[in-house]
Amino acid sequence: MPGNKLIEEYLGLASTGHEAVSVAHMIAPPGWSEPPQTPRFAEITIMVRGSMQITLDGDVHLLHAGEVIHCKPGVTVQYSNPFDEENEYWAVCLPAFSPDAAGRDEQAD
Repeated sequence: MPGNKLIEEYLGLASTGHEAVSVAHMIAPPGWSEPPQTPRFAEITIMVRGSMQITLDGDVHLLHAGEVIHCKPGVTVQYSNPFDEENEYWAVCLPAFSPDAAGRDEQAD
């Protein structure tokens, strides 16, 4: 997983074969980040614990426990945890997440 992030998919292509939606529980360690991506799916992130930095088309947003953000398909997004504590969140993707549809820029830092 990117940067030692724990990902547990409960519904989706990888876990159940569902194509329409995926639901995953995630825990990201302090200092974690993943490459920017321009996904072909919508993603709803529900923050359970800690905080996350989300950059949408260059605009930085902070998401804290109890908050939700909706990222539309075709928008370049980068998720990271630049904070000193791990974070915990759920991600819902419509249609389901797939590595191909994620549009990750593996060349980025």
